[in-house]
Amino acid sequence: MSTTFEIVGWLASISLVLGYLPQAFQTIRTRDTDGIALPTFLMMAIGGICFMIQGWMLGKEGIFLFVTNLITTICSLIIFGIKMYNDHIKKRAEK
Repeated sequence: MSTTFEIVGWLASISLVLGYLPQAFQTIRTRDTDGIALPTFLMMAIGGICFMIQGWMLGKEGIFLFVTNLITTICSLIIFGIKMYNDHIKKRAEK
């Protein structure tokens, strides 16, 4: 595979992860999920899993696709879990 292709892939991966991690860290730290749409993070996790599979199927050429989506999928699932927990607690408090 060409070096340019790999450089562009890794730059894209680093940019996406660095763009995604602040939201994940903020949500984990504050546990505030009021402004987060539940379907968004569910769909992002599903998309990430699909891209992980695609990266795995590409083999060595798809490693950056796999690694990036592994990290973002984990973050999406953590945020999704915190959002589900918070929504459950709010519903119980309203009863």
